[in-house]
Amino acid sequence: MDTKKVLFAYDGSACANDALEDLKRAGLPSELDLLVVSVAEVWVLETEEEEDADAVITGVGEPHIVAISNHAKEGLEQARIFVQHAAATIRESFPGWNVETRVYPNSPAWGVLHAAEKWKPDLIVLGSHGRSALGRVVIGSVSQKVLSEALCSVRIARHRDVVEGSPVRLLVGVDGTPDSGAAINELASRAWPSGSSVMVLSAISPIGLYVDPAFAYDLGRWPEGLEGDARHWERMEQAANDAAVKLRDAGLLVDTMVCDGAPAPMLLKEAERLGADCIFLGARGHRFMERFLLGSVSSAVATRAGCSVEVIRTPKVPADKTAADGGN
Repeated sequence: MDTKKVLFAYDGSACANDALEDLKRAGLPSELDLLVVSVAEVWVLETEEEEDADAVITGVGEPHIVAISNHAKEGLEQARIFVQHAAATIRESFPGWNVETRVYPNSPAWGVLHAAEKWKPDLIVLGSHGRSALGRVVIGSVSQKVLSEALCSVRIARHRDVVEGSPVRLLVGVDGTPDSGAAINELASRAWPSGSSVMVLSAISPIGLYVDPAFAYDLGRWPEGLEGDARHWERMEQAANDAAVKLRDAGLLVDTMVCDGAPAPMLLKEAERLGADCIFLGARGHRFMERFLLGSVSSAVATRAGCSVEVIRTPKVPADKTAADGGN
């Protein structure tokens, strides 16, 4: 089995430190490859690497841009301090992890995405807020950009007051799609503390094929007179039951819940009721014009949840392998 690869984005903010603590509650294996990335948001000529940025900045000598040059140098140095601090903390908590660091000069979201494109992690972990002085105005802007654009799974970490080593309370959304199945498989593969529990929730959305989920979220329910298709309900119950069997076999305490309602508000409501530590869900679901609505539920949950949210993407099969398999 290939070693799991995790990219951890760190900017020295309080939320980034929460993400450091959240790693201890993520159930990740005792051995993996982890890359700590910090993005220096500096104005330099376009470069891809930390060393290239150093060279460009050093070559700048025009009087009217000396101040910009000095600011860029300070930004890169601060980013290096950030990644070294995060790496040291992670190595202390996870001695079996192979930890590397990297600094990129870029805008925060695109820097993380660029690092992911080059390193190809299985999972990106980052905090829900950044260091921007604008505060609430850009809350989640970086994490939401990474969530919507990344080709791998993404975990948006949030702070919770917990006792280290205590059981983890999880919630997973199930709808029978490949990404939903991938979320179940990922949960089952993790190493959770003894006594950890998971609620498997399947929300039936009868008009989800035709209505923008934002409308359903604001309404908080589906309009009266629209009832779920009986066969669809049975499929969702079966998906929830199948997931429960797999998760129980993995040693988790499992409950299931099949309900009628819009997925995002139902997941958020149940997570609050349970005091969940993390919500797991697939990136794609049953939606008309899936590309247009891609991430609508996961985005709504990731934005509004009071706990960590991990959105699982099904690994893409390389085109040459698909062709070799006859397109199956």
